[in-house]
Amino acid sequence: MLKILHIAGLWLYFLLPSVLCDNLPCFYSPMLEKDKTPEFVVTECPPSKVCFKADGRYGNHSVLSARGCVAKKDCSQKQKVHFKGTTYTVSYSCCDQPYCNSCLNIALEPLCLTLTLVTVHSLACIFLYY
Repeated sequence: MLKILHIAGLWLYFLLPSVLCDNLPCFYSPMLEKDKTPEFVVTECPPSKVCFKADGRYGNHSVLSARGCVAKKDCSQKQKVHFKGTTYTVSYSCCDQPYCNSCLNIALEPLCLTLTLVTVHSLACIFLYY
């Protein structure tokens, strides 16, 4: 029982600051060719920024993609980006919900995800010790 309380205390210690802050959790992936599978990393956007999905085009072909944080003023803008010696036109689709820039368009509620993980972990600990 003491171990469960210790684990719950650690969860609160590490998760409470992110819950109390106004930072927006989003996925990050650097600019990559569309045929490469990105490895998403969770990042936090400061209050002045939102999550984005970027689409890099060369002519009529969508060839690049990226995800991350961008200033609200840059949403729906098109910019010229140089990538591996070629100039692409990149447009940004923005959103302001947690994890809204996932590739599957699934918005995860961080609290629900955290509660699910804590519940699964607690149940696993109970079954392992009894």
